[in-house]
Amino acid sequence: MPNVQISDKTAKEKVFSGVFWKFSERILAQGISFIVSVVLARILMPEDYGMVAMVTIFIALADVFVSTGFSTALIQKKDASETDFSTLFYCSFMLSLIIYAVLFFCAPYIASFYKMKELSLVVRVFALRLPLSSYNAIQHAFVSRHMIFKRFFFSTLIGTLLSGVVGIFMAYKGFGVWALIGQYFTNSIVDTIVLSITVRWHPKFIFSFSSAKNLMNYGWKVLAADLSGTFFNHLRSLIVGKLYSAADLAYYNRGTNISNLLTNNIYSSVTAVLFPAFSNESDNLEKIKTMFSRSIRVLSYLIFPLLAGCISVARPFTLVVFTQKWEESIYFIRIICLVPCIELVGHLSIQGLKATAHTGELLRNELFNKPPYIICLVVGSILGVKALAVSMLISSVIGTFININAFKKIIAYSYKKLFTDLASAVLLSVTMAAIISLWNFIPLSNLQLLILQILSGIALYILLSILTKNESFFYVKNLVISKIRKTT
Repeated sequence: MPNVQISDKTAKEKVFSGVFWKFSERILAQGISFIVSVVLARILMPEDYGMVAMVTIFIALADVFVSTGFSTALIQKKDASETDFSTLFYCSFMLSLIIYAVLFFCAPYIASFYKMKELSLVVRVFALRLPLSSYNAIQHAFVSRHMIFKRFFFSTLIGTLLSGVVGIFMAYKGFGVWALIGQYFTNSIVDTIVLSITVRWHPKFIFSFSSAKNLMNYGWKVLAADLSGTFFNHLRSLIVGKLYSAADLAYYNRGTNISNLLTNNIYSSVTAVLFPAFSNESDNLEKIKTMFSRSIRVLSYLIFPLLAGCISVARPFTLVVFTQKWEESIYFIRIICLVPCIELVGHLSIQGLKATAHTGELLRNELFNKPPYIICLVVGSILGVKALAVSMLISSVIGTFININAFKKIIAYSYKKLFTDLASAVLLSVTMAAIISLWNFIPLSNLQLLILQILSGIALYILLSILTKNESFFYVKNLVISKIRKTT
């Protein structure tokens, strides 16, 4: 396997090409998934979504062991070899079997914890995705390491379409919660199969203990940090499911899902490319600082208006798209949509810490984040499920400052520079959201109001960007135009 280095001459082109294909893949996946989720939300009950969310925390934690530390170590290592990839695949696969066995035997206890006997079988079936994830994670690491994100596009297209058909068919036939499980499984299986065809990497019968040891020295700290982050990110869902009801959990998660729908297309696309790009420049802190600053300006310019607009249109959007039975989720959509705005810079800082191999700082940050997180969580739990959403917002503010503070020292990035990078996007987004919120006083149907707010919001944001000569607007426009010209 040839080693891949990104030269100064081609770095910008490769990074943008990666962002283009990753963004296209995310737009495609989220677009189809959103259509499918709308159909499923109209057929299934909130309780069905709540049941899946109850077991997701356990599957997500297991998935961290199987994929996160291994794949990140492969991406970060500049000279990752065929031996490294195959070695970590076998480590990941064996660990996935062990963890599945643990979940299989713990399933009745998980069901007892929630006082829902039917969850035992759900856990045992859903956890079967873990061995598949062990292979898929190494495939994704190979694609990211070589920045060939175009391959994701095709696997996602086929997997998302087929899984959507399976999920809707099963829901229509009355399978309830199993329609969601079937959708997840189909997506994972097809994604893995298509990547096996389109990506040249396949595991070979080679294993190196020294390779495993060296990669684990890096990977275990990332794994520990991600394990802590994943656990605490899902802890609110666990508490809501335990203290309240499956329906309450579904309403809460609907707010999270809408927020992710708007931000993951952009955020995951850019960060998936930035991590290997940062890694290839890990010895050049000045270049990383420039890339970091540019990423903040562009991401905030793209993400902030989406979230501000969503807060403004939350009511007509929910009632038109998901129907009246999801009205309780409006509050959570409005609160949780603020979280990605706050966490943006913190997440980019985490990518920088991983790429520059400051994994000790990464783990230390996780430990510092937890006391204020737990305090917010306890207070929110006492006050009620709506207060839990607010506590998420407060802990995000604290966690973001902790993550920023660690990385800014490494690259000499000041808070003054951070304020400058964020100011334009904040002002434009708040202005746009305030104006379209005025349309709520016009006597229109929910559908008419939703269309008016969305169209006017887009037009206003572009107009304000042009009038203020926003640098990120012209940067994104020029990059898109240059990419279109190359493909025509």
